[in-house]
Amino acid sequence: MGQLKDTVISDPSSRALAARARAAKRWYVYLILCRSGAIYTGIARDVAARYAQHVAGVGARYTRANPPGRLLVKFRCSNQSEAARMEAAIKKLAAADKRKLVGKTGAAARKVLLG
Repeated sequence: MGQLKDTVISDPSSRALAARARAAKRWYVYLILCRSGAIYTGIARDVAARYAQHVAGVGARYTRANPPGRLLVKFRCSNQSEAARMEAAIKKLAAADKRKLVGKTGAAARKVLLG
């Protein structure tokens, strides 16, 4: 039995699959700089796919009216609840304060936003 367990644990492909499964369950908060200069904030599991939706004009109503220029930053969250709380806190910030989040780590952003 122990030998089988060692084989499964040391198999790099199973580790890679497990890592992908964990990553798929993670939620992210992201900020997009719109061409108008406004900053859009959202949450998603797959930020690249969601950003592509915004660019294609099938994302949020706001980004259909204010096309995205570039992705500014994304912060990894432990679950959807944390992502939603961070999103709500960011949306309450002034644009200048949102820009200050760019370059911060997820932990530093959580500390500023959620205390």
